[in-house]
Amino acid sequence: MRRLEPGLKAGRLDAADYVKNFQDLHPRFGDHEALVASDRCYFCHDAPCMTACPTAIDIPMFIRQISTGNALGAAKTIFDQNILGGMCARVCPTETLCEEACVRNTAEERPVEIGRLQRFATDIAIDEGRQFYQPAASTGRTVGIVGAGPAGLAAAHRLALNGHYVTIYEAREKAGGLNEYGIATYKTPNDFAQKEVDYILSLGNIDVLDGQEMGIDFTLADLQAKHDAVFIGAGLGNVNGLNIEGAGINGVLDAVEFIANLRQADDKADVPVGRDVVVIGGGMTAIDAAVQAKLLGAENVTICYRRGKEHMNASEFEQDLATSKGVHIRHWLQPKEVAHHGGHCSAITFEYTHLENGLMKGTGHTTEIKADQILVAIGQKLDGQGLDGLKLEGGKIAIDAEGRTSLPGVWAGGDCAFGGKDLTVSAVAMGRDAAESINRSLAVSTAGVTAVA
Repeated sequence: MRRLEPGLKAGRLDAADYVKNFQDLHPRFGDHEALVASDRCYFCHDAPCMTACPTAIDIPMFIRQISTGNALGAAKTIFDQNILGGMCARVCPTETLCEEACVRNTAEERPVEIGRLQRFATDIAIDEGRQFYQPAASTGRTVGIVGAGPAGLAAAHRLALNGHYVTIYEAREKAGGLNEYGIATYKTPNDFAQKEVDYILSLGNIDVLDGQEMGIDFTLADLQAKHDAVFIGAGLGNVNGLNIEGAGINGVLDAVEFIANLRQADDKADVPVGRDVVVIGGGMTAIDAAVQAKLLGAENVTICYRRGKEHMNASEFEQDLATSKGVHIRHWLQPKEVAHHGGHCSAITFEYTHLENGLMKGTGHTTEIKADQILVAIGQKLDGQGLDGLKLEGGKIAIDAEGRTSLPGVWAGGDCAFGGKDLTVSAVAMGRDAAESINRSLAVSTAGVTAVA
């Protein structure tokens, strides 16, 4: 069986297996299911779920609207705060945000399914092409945005809504950022990321220029000269490398690249995967890569993390999902050396670790795990290209509470900015709020010009 052959192999499964394995993780509610789920909400007056949402969606309101059969009204309530509410309904760790705060947990240890209810409403609006907004009268002002990811798209929509013309400069071929390139396929099937982008752009007054990379095709100074304001939502373009012997051997791959290749593949059977796969890391990217390697037909998939289960950035739900798919998660292991045979990785040696006075240290004892593919998911970092003149903090762009950077007229938000939390919903909130700050700044500027005239 091809599934059991060692090395990187494409087409390990039958065509029907790929379809089955990559089905929607949380299928959309039917009408009756949505009514039953919405009926469980207490509509709390203090709404702890709303407080837990980074975009502060009025969750009791939209659930009440669903319960009365007004799904489109619910969608507008969501989009008023989070124009990427459809994607967030699919990928947000609701189990650690709104649903964790749900008071139903106290009585029943089972929250209202807020994420799936949010998807129910937003999917109806997007499928019907229902546009709830139209841009205000033109202000004559333009804003340049770097990056068409969640932060950039959220900022663009809010700015266009306020009458400004927006140009987004995107380095890749498609808009969407990590929503398009970095999220597990089974979470966003049927090209939803692009459907949501199209829905956002249907507002008008937003132009996306793809294949435009800051520092190569244009500079920050170019944008400052061309536009009245600039927003940087470029994400984290670089990845942390595996700094051990053998890290450059064939078969060792960045997990983000692995996920992107799968997301963009016309046929999943074309994506090669190892028989014995080791994933290094403890976050959502590690989980997404490991689960998808298993779904592609890998026989053995192991996640190795240098600390304990309680330290992993991936939520408990995601960890349980991985183990339910047959992924083995091992803790207290740090990579030391990649072994290879014939120029291709064959195994990886780990050192056992432990905490000593609060610090992680190696024990000196090692173990070897067979691996014909190693996926590295140990974090991403800012690509500093083209950011000359911007103050950095913690390796990211320094911003104030409104998203303003150290350069006048330049704002930033999302993962590239200090305070970004590597979550789509947080990036949306930062982009939206920076857009409001930009709008206030441009309004003051316009008023000043008018007064002088």
